[in-house]
Amino acid sequence: MARERLSSRLGFILLSAGCAIGLGNVWRFPYITGRYGGAAFVLIYLLFLVILGLPVMIMEFSIGRAARLNIGGALRRLEPEGTRWHIEGPVAVAGNYILLMYYSVLTGWLLYYFFSFISGGLNGSMDAAAVSVFFSALTAAPALQIAMMALALLLTAGIVIIGLKNGVEKITKAMMIVLFILMFILAIHSCILPGSTEGLLFYIRPDFGNLVHEYGLSESIFAAMGQAFFTLSLGIGAMAIFGSYFDNERTLGGESVRIICLDTTIALLSGFIIFPACSAFGVEPGSGPSLLFLSLPTVFTQMAGGRLWGAVFFLAMIFAALSTLIAVFENICSYWMDSRGWTRRNAVILNFILLFFLSIPCVLGFNVLSGFQPFGEGTGVLDAEDFLVSNLILPLGSLVFVLFCTHRSGWGWKNFLKEANQGKGLKVPAGLRFYCAWILPIIILLVTVNGIYGVLA
Repeated sequence: MARERLSSRLGFILLSAGCAIGLGNVWRFPYITGRYGGAAFVLIYLLFLVILGLPVMIMEFSIGRAARLNIGGALRRLEPEGTRWHIEGPVAVAGNYILLMYYSVLTGWLLYYFFSFISGGLNGSMDAAAVSVFFSALTAAPALQIAMMALALLLTAGIVIIGLKNGVEKITKAMMIVLFILMFILAIHSCILPGSTEGLLFYIRPDFGNLVHEYGLSESIFAAMGQAFFTLSLGIGAMAIFGSYFDNERTLGGESVRIICLDTTIALLSGFIIFPACSAFGVEPGSGPSLLFLSLPTVFTQMAGGRLWGAVFFLAMIFAALSTLIAVFENICSYWMDSRGWTRRNAVILNFILLFFLSIPCVLGFNVLSGFQPFGEGTGVLDAEDFLVSNLILPLGSLVFVLFCTHRSGWGWKNFLKEANQGKGLKVPAGLRFYCAWILPIIILLVTVNGIYGVLA
């Protein structure tokens, strides 16, 4: 069977950007930006996107395009005879499953909040305490959460089963275009709210003294490195699969720059939505799920026309989350199609059933299994699953890809350069080998160790 291909360059860029763009752009980026210095932190973050995220993305795309297979098959096909780089393949695929085990639950929450703003279940009569009660009622109801999670997975599986071009590519392209439009509208609205000026200035006016004011320069730098690394969904083969569907007419360096720019645009727009809005209504941006499901709904319930603006915001978040779900689900199904010869239909049905049951522990972690708190009070199953993906599988997978592409015991620098630079566009300079082979792995290890220490300490 001939390898499926994407129908357009735009499809490749928007699909890959959709995989990278997710809830982390909204609930993590604004929070750590506020915590570590505002505009000054953003500048450091952008620097690390270029020197850390960009080369890893190019390498992962190159592995996929050269092999024309999912990450499990790609490493096996490209590795020198007698080596065992392919061991990373099943680990990366497992990371895809774990990611969807909690991402599907979070997407279900987004769907519920969207329906609640539309129906009036969330409205202007609610203050912060009432919004908190609303969220607690949701997390305390396993049946409701399972129904919303199942809907999120059903939407994802329904799109993937249609096919690569007519389903995954066409629908994700439409969602991404609408997402950008909605985010621009929301950002403009937030910036013109009365009382938004203080939050806006904090976000756009650099003050490098903020970087060392409370947490110290080193912690601020590590936070920027970590966000630059994790925002791009690198290390689990989700980018490699779209590389395997992409043609050879364009270099992977130039396309990676465009994808990172799109991902960064959404992250920056989220700041223009959140900082001015929270400033206007005196609401402190929370971290993690509390930002999306407590802080921002409180802002919308106090805002004129808040039901409409809340519905628009959560629709945008649904598109952001679904774009990631679709990309990762496609990667999982591709693994079964490539390695087992399954049809797309059978792979989609099997994995829908598997992920439905695998996602239930995350739901129960907020009620029945709430006593399971692996990292101390206030943590749960979701935190454990996120830790495995964000702090272990993503960075260590990226480290394997970097070493594989730069050392002779793996695929090697020459082979990587030949693939990455094939076609028109930005070329990867051959002189970057020392940085990529020796300095970049050290940076990834430092980010990994710091992330693990921050969670377990």
